[in-house]
Amino acid sequence: MKKNILKGAILGSLLLVGCGKEEKVAIENKPIEIEYWHVASESFGGGTIKELVKNFNEQNPDIKVIEKFNPDMYKGLTQNLQIAVAARKKPAIVQMGYSYLNYAHDNFEFVTAQEVVDKYFPEDKNYFNTEFLPNILELGQVKGKQVGIPYSISNPIMYINSDLMTAAGIDMNNTPKDWETVRKYSETIKERTGNMGLFVQEFADNWAQQALMEGNGGQILEERDGKTIPTFASKESAAAYQYLADMVKDDIALHASNDEGFQTFLNGKLGMVITTIGKRDNFESSANFKIVGEKFPLFEGKARKLPAGGNMLMIMTENSDEQKASWKFMKYLLSEEASEKWTKGTGYLPSAIQDENSGIAKFLNENQLMKVASEQLKDMGKWASFSGSNALQAEQLLIDVRDVILSGQKKAEEALKETEDKIMNLVK
Repeated sequence: MKKNILKGAILGSLLLVGCGKEEKVAIENKPIEIEYWHVASESFGGGTIKELVKNFNEQNPDIKVIEKFNPDMYKGLTQNLQIAVAARKKPAIVQMGYSYLNYAHDNFEFVTAQEVVDKYFPEDKNYFNTEFLPNILELGQVKGKQVGIPYSISNPIMYINSDLMTAAGIDMNNTPKDWETVRKYSETIKERTGNMGLFVQEFADNWAQQALMEGNGGQILEERDGKTIPTFASKESAAAYQYLADMVKDDIALHASNDEGFQTFLNGKLGMVITTIGKRDNFESSANFKIVGEKFPLFEGKARKLPAGGNMLMIMTENSDEQKASWKFMKYLLSEEASEKWTKGTGYLPSAIQDENSGIAKFLNENQLMKVASEQLKDMGKWASFSGSNALQAEQLLIDVRDVILSGQKKAEEALKETEDKIMNLVK
């Protein structure tokens, strides 16, 4: 990479050595600094982020990327970004969750990667069309505008503690394919081992719950007259949510924080966990038992419908030098080398097209958990994303109702209807 494309800020200091004497000018070259905001905690790819940033900085001494972790997943990052925008201290590049695609489009000033490429890197003008499949690019589009470039792609799979299953007398040649069997096995695990059967992730989002409801024929929202209208209070959605709530009530499924749920699984006290394939590396490296993967369970007679999880990369900075640096860093993250490190260090599926003979393609075929996630790509659609200035509040209401339902405070049908009405009032 040519070092003369980006120049560091030139700081000149004029030193006068006595009146009438020769003036000396000291010039110092500094790299362009850009902040990269992400949601990768130490147990969720944080180490890989640090490695990628370190490698890029070493390869590009004219640029210094500073990574910043944002807790509370994409909701937390988006809220922090609001604060940064108000303080005029925006990061240069961010991981924006697909669930905030419409909100980001409606409420943030940003520059598209294609605009940066067209202005400063004409040699890359066809990069996106040649490196991505059209349906993948659509994950970051609003009304045809490429708001962000898809980076991490995930779907929810079922992680199974095969040792605990075997101890409960369950044949691991018959891993659960549907919700009826998930419940049956959970009952067996509890009866024969005293341990819990199932935990479904409870991040600060509605990703897994969307898969649950839409897998039974429900729908989170629909677009009408340019607005996203909530439609999740259907009988199909309520029935799916109530199915899980009843498992919690019957003390065979866990309703807890992610930290508690995941740790219970890693401690060998939980049979099945439904969460993102992005947790694969953490689970595989931490568990002292064999983990087997299975697809997201089906409801009888229904098709599997999974929201594409993960994030897109957005360029937020208005500074031309930082925009150039951001594109160089983005292009590195999407490269085969960096994509392989990211996939192996997390479990996320790569967004860019990969050579069939590459190391990453080999890994996807050989790792059983990754193979399960890859086989579910055909079942994936968009992660529901509320639009408008009240989108964050709408998303939070849907997050909050999860606790109401799973704790048994209200039946799913009543709780979802009340929440849908509240959100409807927000988007009017």
